[in-house]
Amino acid sequence: MDTALSGSTSQASGSSGALFWFILRRLALGVLVLVLVSVLVFAATQALPTDPARSILGRTATPASLKALREQLGLNKPVIQQYTDWLTGLLHGDLGTSLAAREPVATYLHDRLINSAFLVFLAGIISIPISIAIGAYAALRRDGAFDVSSSVGTLLLAALPEFVLGVTLVVVFATTVFPHLLPGVSYLAPGARPWDHMEEMILPTLTLVLAVTPYVARIMRASMIEVLESDYVEMARLKGVPERLVITRHALPNALGPTFQVIAINLAYLAGGVIVVEYVFNYAGIGRALQDAVSTQDLPVVQALAMLIAALYVVLNLLADIATILVTPKLRTRL
Repeated sequence: MDTALSGSTSQASGSSGALFWFILRRLALGVLVLVLVSVLVFAATQALPTDPARSILGRTATPASLKALREQLGLNKPVIQQYTDWLTGLLHGDLGTSLAAREPVATYLHDRLINSAFLVFLAGIISIPISIAIGAYAALRRDGAFDVSSSVGTLLLAALPEFVLGVTLVVVFATTVFPHLLPGVSYLAPGARPWDHMEEMILPTLTLVLAVTPYVARIMRASMIEVLESDYVEMARLKGVPERLVITRHALPNALGPTFQVIAINLAYLAGGVIVVEYVFNYAGIGRALQDAVSTQDLPVVQALAMLIAALYVVLNLLADIATILVTPKLRTRL
């Protein structure tokens, strides 16, 4: 008995150690990806045919004032030195200075990041449980009325871009069909918080939920069907395990593995896709900030937002890999 206990203990510690080294490898890979992204982002912004100093001072600026501003912004330095200075600043939490607002990028984006994060959070906590439930129930009722209708509905929603969904919801709930039922514009005054205006959050959140749910639901359905047809689920049923336990203990955890990957991708996609939704509803988030930065050629803001979205992709994919391993015994044994 002691031998068996020690064997199980060593197996558990070995599995934990393997998971630890897996996380370290993924972190190292994530850092490498972010470094490569930083090179691409910096090179792309430097290749733009724009002069930030000219954009700030205008066409009437004198050569002397342009030269002085370029020296102040470090634009007269070699490109390699500009990149290393920028990357060093990122590593120390310094995102640079907004050329348009003339204030630190972190300060400029602070409220906008909070607004966008809250919108993504609302969409995530609503869409993920709903999509998992729809996909799992459709798989359990395969080829039934619910399965057919949900498959057609998710396929149609997946084919529609976010701006079409957003405009349609505005037309239905704010103008023509149900006039003034819900606010068609999510205006937030400077310093206001979105959770103080929840009525204005309904349509933007619903747009993102409708945009994300189809993909997760369809993957969950396909994964659940594959698991329900597997040998170990069939063996559990032959042993007389109640169907409820077969679903909750065997089928659902293993079906969630591939779904976690899609959830991570869609959550990261929300951070980028929220730009379109914020434009439709005039929402003061990172989408509006990116739009303004591109129009004013505010390169530090564009660079900072690109790196933040890339870092979000890396972190969410790492969390999805860890969650997939934790819920899938087969993957834990392969580490």
